[in-house]
Amino acid sequence: MRKKLIAANWKMHKTPQQAREFVDGLLPHVFDHQRDEIVLCPAFVAIPATVEAVGGSTIEVGGQDMYWEKDGAYTGAVSAHMLLAAGCTHVIIGHSERRQYFGETDETVNRKLRAALTAGLKPIVCVGEVLAERESGLTESILRRQCSIAFREISGTQAHALAVAYEPVWAIGTGKTATPELAADAHRVIRAEAAQALGDDAASKMRILYGGSVKPDNAKALMSQSEIDGALVGGASLDPRSFAAIVKW
Repeated sequence: MRKKLIAANWKMHKTPQQAREFVDGLLPHVFDHQRDEIVLCPAFVAIPATVEAVGGSTIEVGGQDMYWEKDGAYTGAVSAHMLLAAGCTHVIIGHSERRQYFGETDETVNRKLRAALTAGLKPIVCVGEVLAERESGLTESILRRQCSIAFREISGTQAHALAVAYEPVWAIGTGKTATPELAADAHRVIRAEAAQALGDDAASKMRILYGGSVKPDNAKALMSQSEIDGALVGGASLDPRSFAAIVKW
């Protein structure tokens, strides 16, 4: 049985003080929660405050992005080693918004993923199709392409630290949600691609999260699917009570 991972992606929200206040509101609800792994992913400037606030609990902290070089003349970039030094254990790579607004490609996702694994971070790699691709029947081919490129030059042993988040882009921020059955079908495609690239053992252990408008009222139906190993939560993770309700599905 794969332990579910519930990750909060705060995107460009929350100052350090607001991050502290969020954790203060969340901890009473989940402090003794052991069933699932909980990760908070704040903006870079709020990482130290979040790490400090969750101290003594089982909640972990991740970055929302990273660059593949260790250091250098890359203005505005943050490396895996910087995230680790700030107290992060996880990092989101290839989120659909990074692809849409900042030019992320399948190839740069692979470079970031390899750097994250080499440094010792636990990556959450995002894949998913846009509405036009789904309506054209291209979902499976898009997922296979994104995964096959992301997994290049990664060993099955390395992959044990890796999670994949399926983001149906057409469902993010729209109020739409893939049915649990549609989501599970997509997760099976991702796991099959992982098996081909990384081996059956790595694929069977890999956690595949759902990341399309997860809310307290649909979390249980989604998490009850055997192929769904957790959630990458966006807007519903900004309120501590809402996020706690998802964690405690």
